[in-house]
Amino acid sequence: MTKPTEQNGPEALATFAATARNNGTRPSGQGLAATPKTSYKSGNLAGEEKDAADIIGGNATGDKARVDAAIDHHAQTDKRAG
Repeated sequence: MTKPTEQNGPEALATFAATARNNGTRPSGQGLAATPKTSYKSGNLAGEEKDAADIIGGNATGDKARVDAAIDHHAQTDKRAG
C-alpha cells in the first residue's frame, strides 16, 4: 500500500469526485495520472481562513449578512470548486 502524499492525495479525491458525479463509475477519460482538470489546485489559505471565520462568527452572533457575504466570496474565489 502506498502512503498518501500531497501529490497523489488530491488526485485520488478528484477521481472519487468524478466517480460520484458519474453514477459510481470512473469516467472513461479519467486515467491514473492527473489531468489539468483533476490536478491539484492550491487555494488561498488566508482568504479561506477569513471566509471560514466570518461564517462561524456570523453564525455565532446571528449576523446573516456576514455569513452570506463570506459564502458568496468563497464560492467566487475557490480555485478547487468543480
